[in-house]
Amino acid sequence: MSTVGDGVAIVALSGGVDSAVAAWRLLEQGWQVQGLHMTNWEDDEAYCTAAEDLRAARRVADQLGIPLHLVNFSDAYRARVFQSFLDDYAAGRTPNPDVLCNREIKFGECLRHARRLGGSFLATGHYARVCHAPDGARLALAADPDKDQTYFLHAISAEALAHTLFPLGDLHKAEVRTMARELGLANWDRPDSTGICFIGERPFREFLGTHLAARPGPIEDEHGQVIGEHQGLMFYTIGQRGGLGLGGRAGAAEAPWYVAAKRTRDNTLVVVQGRDHPRLYSQALWADSLHWISGTPPAQAGRLLQARIRHRQPLQGVRIHLDETGTRAHVVFGQPQRGVAPGQYVVLYDGEYCLGGGVITAAMARAEAPPALQGQAAC
Repeated sequence: MSTVGDGVAIVALSGGVDSAVAAWRLLEQGWQVQGLHMTNWEDDEAYCTAAEDLRAARRVADQLGIPLHLVNFSDAYRARVFQSFLDDYAAGRTPNPDVLCNREIKFGECLRHARRLGGSFLATGHYARVCHAPDGARLALAADPDKDQTYFLHAISAEALAHTLFPLGDLHKAEVRTMARELGLANWDRPDSTGICFIGERPFREFLGTHLAARPGPIEDEHGQVIGEHQGLMFYTIGQRGGLGLGGRAGAAEAPWYVAAKRTRDNTLVVVQGRDHPRLYSQALWADSLHWISGTPPAQAGRLLQARIRHRQPLQGVRIHLDETGTRAHVVFGQPQRGVAPGQYVVLYDGEYCLGGGVITAAMARAEAPPALQGQAAC
């Protein structure tokens, strides 16, 4: 399928430099380009940048000479992304709302809206590549490994990708900044957005505490001795160092303390000393609710795949054992992984192509496939 100048491209203009350069590149390729600015969070506090984002998007649209449509998805965002975020933290997990935002809002509601506007494709400033072919669209790694965002995009369907363009997939971030500066775009030096959009720059603990009731509980060391009190399991994640309030302890080594486990059954935080403590590492994990971009799991031929458990992590060699539904897996890593956090995602790859991924439900120190999956073929 040709994607060069082939119809109307609706660009999701966030107000940032990436989407601005994405729009310019499409204009250069001969597309009929229109901008679409979405509001996903309405908050009148000082931390919300929605008004500033809209002003920046309007300036870019005016400079490029393209129309700008406005749409508000804040109700859908609260129902499908934010509520899930709160539910996960309340259950002691560490969620990643960006994955749900991409699936439900950007490449769900926004893509459908772009199609209603007459767009052949929705384009965004994500760093990833989509390969359009007669047998379906495939998600591929970006040219810039430090900016690659396939981790956050793995839950998108092939059907959505078939109507998606990633104009920056072959560029490095430094090239994008240079292009924007040379073009004289008003936002060329605007800082990249960081963190979760609805939290902004405010302290995370302060924000979460306004939505969920904290349940303080004991902090135990690896031997089961109570050595302190935590403020609520939701404020901590596996591998975390700071914010424990332990300091030096009589009879203990001087090494810093790290979170090794969150035991929800008795509201206990388990900590260990030393960044490389064995209890911070896992050889395998359980993943549930697996989504395969193609719609079907990969052929179970015993071959080595790759995976990552966090954004920007180098790809790790894995073998996966799938249940008969293809939606639950035991993932075994070639090398132990540090800080495997339930609630986060394990994303699977076959070379440069992203296959999909699932929610991490448990980490395992040993690599053996559990009895429920023994005898199943492994990828």
